[in-house]
Amino acid sequence: MTDEDTVGVFDTLKSTPTAVRYLLGGVLVNQLGAFVQTFLVLYLTHRHMSVNAAGLALVAYSAGTILGTMLGGEATQRFGPRLTIVVTMAGAGPLVAVIPALSRSGLLAPLLVVVALAGLLAQAYRPAASVLLSDLMPERHQVMAFSMMRIALNTGAALAPLIAAGLILVDWDALFWLDGATTLVYAALAFALLPRRAVLAAREKAAADDADAADGTQPADEPAPITGRAAYAAMLRDRKYMFYLAAVLLGTITYVQSLIALPLQIEADDYPTGLYSAVLTVSSLVLITCELKITTYILRMPTHTAVVLGHLVNSLGFAVYGLAAHSPAFIMIGAVFEVSGLMIAGPSMFAHPATFPAALKARYIGTMQATAGLAAALGPLFAVFVWTRLDHGFWVLCAAVNGVAGLLAMAGLNRGGGREAPAEQDETTQGKAEEVVGGTA
Repeated sequence: MTDEDTVGVFDTLKSTPTAVRYLLGGVLVNQLGAFVQTFLVLYLTHRHMSVNAAGLALVAYSAGTILGTMLGGEATQRFGPRLTIVVTMAGAGPLVAVIPALSRSGLLAPLLVVVALAGLLAQAYRPAASVLLSDLMPERHQVMAFSMMRIALNTGAALAPLIAAGLILVDWDALFWLDGATTLVYAALAFALLPRRAVLAAREKAAADDADAADGTQPADEPAPITGRAAYAAMLRDRKYMFYLAAVLLGTITYVQSLIALPLQIEADDYPTGLYSAVLTVSSLVLITCELKITTYILRMPTHTAVVLGHLVNSLGFAVYGLAAHSPAFIMIGAVFEVSGLMIAGPSMFAHPATFPAALKARYIGTMQATAGLAAALGPLFAVFVWTRLDHGFWVLCAAVNGVAGLLAMAGLNRGGGREAPAEQDETTQGKAEEVVGGTA
């Protein structure tokens, strides 16, 4: 990438369409009220339900989120991103708000159904938001755009516990009422402000016609739609994408250990619980304030180099956690390395599925997000069965697993042509799919 092609933070912000600003604002508003997964177990035990019942409810919610991202990708492909966001958010809001009314031992079965459906609908918007972001953002700013979405999600995730702490002092039920309200606000914003599918299609057609005119060629015939079965079959035959999904699975399993095993390690080493709060605060501040600037640097290197470097830095952070018994400073140092690795690898990893042809993109995004959801669900099991046996050696294992994830990511994203190489297509989709949307991964 030459100096003239360098993508800067302010250049990206100036180039961000108004619709993308609305989209990211809606994501932030929705995330500010995302309390269910974090506080569901505490809330149900507070309402005198058993720990087993609370655990079942969390499992039901997690299963719903995994299925929801897959169905969200399929719905986005069939009905468009705006309609998918509006319908899923409008459906999730009331379901979340009714959880307090069902939080009694005699209503466990309907509670599990409602919680599972709430998880399904609450996460189904994510593939649609990613597709819309990639459709609306100029090609050279694609990775920066996904970095902006990550910042919106992380800002909401950092502020939500503070909001929750205040609500709990007033009324525990208010957690779910506010969660439902912010979800409905997001649905209303999407309905009023996001572009309709016809507008997006017209923009794509105009861009394609302009390209044809510049090349002196005739406009191509409208590509035949690809069925879901053909799209998923193409995905399974794409070995590079399978490597990428394996990297997402392993990388997410190790990432969630900073949320599960790290506080357990801090307690086991007799450090004050405030240390974990400090780790979360520092990590959030570093990520929110620095990720966009770091993304401008990683865009100057090949994608596969950026992702393997990020995973290696991340692994170094895990390894430093293993020295925690010697000093609490190693916890803070490890956290800085870990979040730095996330900032280096995360934007390219997050943006990669959006570089595939429009006929495949939503399903690829949905599958990636479902894989991440599955890994997040498996992460606690990994901590329980491994950390309890290895103690500080657990972090060395995390570093090794995350290093393997980095190698898989490098293999999956290395397409031999640098950052601007187009995504590969399976032979069954040749001639059917449109050109790649977003050449930067």
